[in-house]
Parts: sequence; structure tokens; C-alpha cells
Amino acid sequence: MDNSVIIALISLAGTLIGSLGGILVSGKLTAYRIQQLECRVAEHNNFARRMPVIEEQIKVINHRLNDLEGG
Repeated sequence: MDNSVIIALISLAGTLIGSLGGILVSGKLTAYRIQQLECRVAEHNNFARRMPVIEEQIKVINHRLNDLEGG
């Protein structure tokens, strides 16, 4: 085999290994970032569920204060 063919095959192998490695690392980073976003969304959803309860408690507290001030 000619030296240039061997060099071309080695270059091809290096390019393939580098590209596949980059794809794998990028995939892992994307999966990690999606997981972090899912955690933030879950936190937000928990907050959104609790807000109506807190609003109702504030209404009750305000009503009691009005009763005490008026009474």
C-alpha cells in the first residue's frame, strides 16, 4: 500500500473517533441540562400548587384582622 493511502485511512479513523466522541459528550451534556430543567419545572409546579392555598390563608387572616379591628 502506498503511504498516502495509509495516512488517509489513519486520518479517517481519527476523524471518526473524534466526531463520535464529540457526539457522545454533547449528548451527555444535553441530557444533563434537560434533567436540570426538569428539576426546575418540578420546583415551579410545586410552587404553583401551593400559591392558591397561601392566597386562601391570607384571605382568612385578613378577614380575622378586619373582625378584630371592627369588633
